[in-house]
Amino acid sequence: MNKKKVFHISRETRNLLIMWIANFSVAASATMVLPFLSLYIETFGDYSPAFVQRWSGFVFGITFLVAFLVSPLWGRFGDRFGRKKILLMTGYGIALSIFLMGYVDSVMELFILRLFMGLVTGFIPTSLALISSQTDKKHAGKVLGTLQTGTVGGGLIGPLIGGALADGFGFTYTFVITAFVITLATTFVAISIREVRQTKSGERLKHQSMGQVLRFIAGNRMLLMIMIISLLVQTANFSIQPQLALYVSSLVSAENIAFLAGFAFSVTGLGNLVATRSWGKLGDEIGHEKVLVICVTLGAIFFIPQAFVTDIWQLIVLRFLFGIQIGGIIPCATAYIRRVVPLHVQGEVLGYNQSFRFLGNVTGPVLGGIIAGYYTISAIFFFSTSLFVLAAFGLWWAISKNAKRGSSRHSSMGN
Repeated sequence: MNKKKVFHISRETRNLLIMWIANFSVAASATMVLPFLSLYIETFGDYSPAFVQRWSGFVFGITFLVAFLVSPLWGRFGDRFGRKKILLMTGYGIALSIFLMGYVDSVMELFILRLFMGLVTGFIPTSLALISSQTDKKHAGKVLGTLQTGTVGGGLIGPLIGGALADGFGFTYTFVITAFVITLATTFVAISIREVRQTKSGERLKHQSMGQVLRFIAGNRMLLMIMIISLLVQTANFSIQPQLALYVSSLVSAENIAFLAGFAFSVTGLGNLVATRSWGKLGDEIGHEKVLVICVTLGAIFFIPQAFVTDIWQLIVLRFLFGIQIGGIIPCATAYIRRVVPLHVQGEVLGYNQSFRFLGNVTGPVLGGIIAGYYTISAIFFFSTSLFVLAAFGLWWAISKNAKRGSSRHSSMGN
């Protein structure tokens, strides 16, 4: 009996290790190409800066728009047919789309392939669902947090490697290498992962309560504001990212612009990785709502100076400080949802929050591209700062209303 238990734990640990490696590889590879998309578009023809800036936003954002629409479908297919099959479909699909991107010669072809990539974007969320379904609830947070470090670490190093590869080997070979790494990681999952499927007896009940869950979210002022904050923060964060390479090129005259853009891109993730745990711990002590207010306020403070930098090192320092602030928003928002939402609908509510984040991934690049095209890249920082200020006031309003509501309830109970 004990031997069987030890073997069961060993298999779960093995699956976790495999998926950590796969997530790190996929996250790193998928983000390798992001820093130089705008530079890649410039190689297709003699375009005006406004054209490049607008289409950088469109090409960057279309992947997240489609992912926003199809992600729930991938989740449903995974529940019905098995999550390992979805991992293979999405992994090989992402690899194919990135491989073909290396051989396009027009903006529209690149746009279509980024659209297709959105259709098959679901590897990392599906891996979380697979490991979660095979993990004891008592240890789910620790296990899934460990798995998430692979994604964050990959997303951190990916842009840096991608920029270096683009400078050293050119854009085409960078796409080919990226596709090869994702193919290798997916094949590793195909060979090594053994999925243990479990029957969900409450699936029908959950489906019938979707409308009720939406009404629950709409009726909870603070919970609804958390969703809106996810949208605003992602919009602000992603508004500048497609234009970052062009902004870096305006600050330096070096040959390795793609590398410097990748470094400026990834240093935000470094700040995120450094501060996430500390923000979460502070939220446990003083309240996650208060930490969210602090984070979005600091977001405005660290974002606006980026419009006035005159050297690349200034931008890098500010991007790192901004990353520290961003590191507290997602874990504290998730912790708040887990605290106030009933256990049997937490996954669904977290899914809606993820949809708001995907929507921000879409609106950010598009709005950033339009603003940069009609005004300047610096104008994006002013726009995004206003979103952080709006988020801070919205959170403060929701917290104050909740406090008054709690006081009224307490008085009523006393009476």
